[in-house]
Amino acid sequence: MTIPRNWRTRQQRYSLKAELCHVCGNHIFPPRDVCPHCAEQKQNWTNLSGRGEIYSFTTMYNAPTGFEEYAPYTMALVKLAEGPMITAQLTDLEPAEVKIGLPVEMVTRKLTQDGNEGQILYGYKFRPLLRQAA
Repeated sequence: MTIPRNWRTRQQRYSLKAELCHVCGNHIFPPRDVCPHCAEQKQNWTNLSGRGEIYSFTTMYNAPTGFEEYAPYTMALVKLAEGPMITAQLTDLEPAEVKIGLPVEMVTRKLTQDGNEGQILYGYKFRPLLRQAA
């Protein structure tokens, strides 16, 4: 990822910022110029909770270039509490522990590094939801 692109996309990678359509009320992630639900152009920024559940998943054994150190790792399609679906890597659990419907939460973690002394890119991953003490 180039440095300019890194700066442009940091909000949605670090804090799951999305757009909220002022017409139909749908959350839009990743942000777009036009709402995919009603085709309106003006949206407002909002923070997503980062909580959701696993909708589908797969385990990557043959990782693409730049992600070999994580193999095997699990990629999941996460349905967020606000509605959007997001593809992300799972962390803090073994592939055998992953199940459809598992509650998860977003965490910021290292994604990749551009060479041994290059830029480290951070972004969102999801882990099993940690229960809060009552």
